[in-house]
Amino acid sequence: MNPKNFLLTFVILGFALGSATVSSASEHPNVVILYIDDMGYADPSCFGNPAIKTPNIDRLADEGLKLTNYYTNSPICSPSRVALNTGQAPGRHQVWGHFAAKKQNKERNMVDFLDPDVETMAKAFQADGYVTAHFGKWHMGGGRDVIAPLPQEYGFDESLVSFEGLGDRLLWEKKGLNGMSAKLGHGNLRFIEKHETTGIYVDHAIDFIRRNKENSFYIHVFPNDVHDKHVATEENLAKYETYSENPFLQAFLAVLDNMDVQIGRLLDALEEHEVAENTIVIFTSDNGPTDWPRYYKEGFDPPGYTGPFFGRKWCLYEGGIRMPFIIRWPAGIRGGQTNKTSVVAAVDLFPSLMTLTGISAPAGWKFDGEDMSAALTGEAQDRTSPVFLEYGGNPGILRPGNPDFESPTNAMRDGDWKLLTNDDGSGTQLFNLVEDPGEVNDLASKNPERVAEMKKVLLEWRASL
Repeated sequence: MNPKNFLLTFVILGFALGSATVSSASEHPNVVILYIDDMGYADPSCFGNPAIKTPNIDRLADEGLKLTNYYTNSPICSPSRVALNTGQAPGRHQVWGHFAAKKQNKERNMVDFLDPDVETMAKAFQADGYVTAHFGKWHMGGGRDVIAPLPQEYGFDESLVSFEGLGDRLLWEKKGLNGMSAKLGHGNLRFIEKHETTGIYVDHAIDFIRRNKENSFYIHVFPNDVHDKHVATEENLAKYETYSENPFLQAFLAVLDNMDVQIGRLLDALEEHEVAENTIVIFTSDNGPTDWPRYYKEGFDPPGYTGPFFGRKWCLYEGGIRMPFIIRWPAGIRGGQTNKTSVVAAVDLFPSLMTLTGISAPAGWKFDGEDMSAALTGEAQDRTSPVFLEYGGNPGILRPGNPDFESPTNAMRDGDWKLLTNDDGSGTQLFNLVEDPGEVNDLASKNPERVAEMKKVLLEWRASL
C-alpha cells in the first residue's frame, strides 16, 4: 500500500472507531485562509442573514465546524491583520488603527508598516517547506505616501494585492488612493473594474493550487469585499431589485452574492485538484460591518448584519469584534459541527495552526494567543487566559458613524463575562454575554468585586503594550 492510501485508511478507521486524533489526520495539511473585509457576524446565511443565501459559505459550514464565540483582535483592518499574522496584540507593534499616510500615522503614534523582522504564520510555514501565497487586501504597510516592504519579506513566495500594499497589484482607478498607489510603483500594476477584484484573486489562488498540488501550500485569499464602496454588475444588482429602495443594501447584497460565487469556485478547484480532503480552509472576517456617517445622513442604516450583537466597525462592542468563523478539514474535522462554548480569537490561530499542521512554532516568539486547536476540531475547550482588545486610545482613530456605538477603549472577554473600560479606568461596563449577548444590561454596579478584579487585569495588559 502506498503511503497516501495508508494514511487515508488510517484516518477512516480512526473515525469509524471514534478515536481519530488531529495528529492522525495528516502531518502536513494545506491551509487556505479566507479573510473577508468588513463582514458582519450575520452576513453569511449560515450565521443568520435574513436577506440572502450564501450557499458556498454555507457549504463550508455544512462540511466543517462553526465557532459562535470567535473574536477579531481589533475592529479595524490593519491591526486585525497584524494580530492574525503575528499571533500578537497589534499594539505591541505600534499598530493602533489603519495604516494611512505618514503624517496621519505619526499623529496616531503608529509606525508606517509592520516590521518585516517579526515572525508570521507565512514565515513559519515557509520554513517548513510549504509554498506560500497572499492574494488580496494587504494593509500592513504600503500605499498613500509610504514605501513599505513587499509581502515577500513577510514569508510569501507570491503575492497580488490592492492599493493598500506594494508589489504586483490590482487598481481600480487612476485617482484617489489608487492613483497614489500607482505613483509609488514597486510592482506590476493592473487596472480593472472593482467588481472584478475578488474573481481575479481567486483566479490566482486556483492557478497557485494547480501548480503546487503536489506540495504543501499555505494561501491567503483576502478579498477587498465586502468593504464599501459596494460596486456590483448590473446583472447582480438586478437579482436584488426587491431592495432597490435602499440602494446601499441592494449593492451590498449583490457584492456579497458575487463573493460567495467566487468562494465556490475556489472550493471547487480544491476538489478538482484532489486536495480538498487534506486542506484546512478557514473562513472569517477582519472586523464588523461598515458604519460611515454618510449612510445615516442619507437616511439609511449602513449595510451588513451583526445578528444579535450591538455595535459595528470601529468599536469594541460585540458587533465590531464578534465574527463569523468556519473551519473545514475533511481529514481532521467531522463536518456539521457548531462549537457554541469555546472562546477563540485571531491571535490564537497562529499557535493553533502550528499544532494542527505539525509545524514548530518560531523559537522565542511569544504569542499573545494560545493553542486552541482542540476547539477548532470540535472539543469544548476552555481558554487559560482572557481575550484582550484595544481600540480608540490613540488620537485620530476612526469612530463609528452612530455615536451610540462608541465604546470604551479597552475590552476583555473572560468566560461568560466582558468588561470594557477606558485607559484611565472611566466608562467601565460589565456584561454577561451568555445571558445578554446584545450588551443591554450593564452589570458593573451590581458586581463591584468582579469589576475591580477584571479591570486590574485589563489595564495591566493595556500598559504592557
